Amino acid sequence: MTDFDPEKFEDKYVHYFPQLQRAYKNAFETMNDEFDSTLIHGIDQQILNESEPFYDDGDFFVELPENAPERLTAVEIADDELDAVLDRYVDEIEGELRRVFGVEA
Repeated sequence: MTDFDPEKFEDKYVHYFPQLQRAYKNAFETMNDEFDSTLIHGIDQQILNESEPFYDDGDFFVELPENAPERLTAVEIADDELDAVLDRYVDEIEGELRRVFGVEA
């Protein structure tokens, strides 16, 4: 766990890059264990690579890129299934960010 300073999170890639990588990697590993690896790799490479983590009002949230479902071309999946997996994945990332930074929601 690292000492977390919300003001430094404005420049998160300068101050917290290793911790961000660890949170995303931990979430990836959890999701990869629970879901089809091709799907999780596709989401990771084609959607989450353009996501942006933020800290506001005492908690973390992940903003996905515009048209996130349309970005996934590596795997065919129904929109409602993708939405469910993507929601779960984002929840996992946000939880890992809280854990890595020692922030209680």
